[in-house]
Amino acid sequence: MDLSENAWNSRYINNDIGWDLGKVSPPLKNYFDQLEDKKIKILIPGAGNAYEAEYLFNQGFRNVFVIDLSKTALDNFKKRVPDFPTSQLLHGNFFDINISFNLIIEQTFFCAINPNLRQQYSIKMHQILKTNGKLVGLLFNASLFSNRPPFGGSKKEYVSYFKPYFEMKTFENCYNSIKSRHGKELFIQLIKK
Repeated sequence: MDLSENAWNSRYINNDIGWDLGKVSPPLKNYFDQLEDKKIKILIPGAGNAYEAEYLFNQGFRNVFVIDLSKTALDNFKKRVPDFPTSQLLHGNFFDINISFNLIIEQTFFCAINPNLRQQYSIKMHQILKTNGKLVGLLFNASLFSNRPPFGGSKKEYVSYFKPYFEMKTFENCYNSIKSRHGKELFIQLIKK
């Protein structure tokens, strides 16, 4: 399984991005609409076309950062949202980031990394979140693929990664998923311990 920068660029160039909704995910939009502090520092890792970042930016959140291995995906985003600060578009590997955030948004990044990195993902999230920082988003609660993204899993498996580092405020079946993902997503709201 090739999860290199070139492989991800190729997927965006060839429009092999079946996970891409073409818009902000409804559960995340609902969560964003409840946020009051527009100054919080937000990261969206593995952001791809970053519709969540676009939505937040258009709602007045100016401290949003996105990181992705694919320069093609970041370029697509910059063309769509030309006013978004280039300095907040990070081209690189999430595991190399050394900036702290109040909020990290999970939207099809966890399912795109090699499952062997899931424990490391949880540790890294804990490291780069500020005190009382939150990891909020969606995880697939379905088997999916074992040899290529999206990699699936289960709530029981995921809890084992997060429990040592986070208080689990919400870790439930998502009630407002898009139709094709209904019954297959968990909404998480985890607070750094």
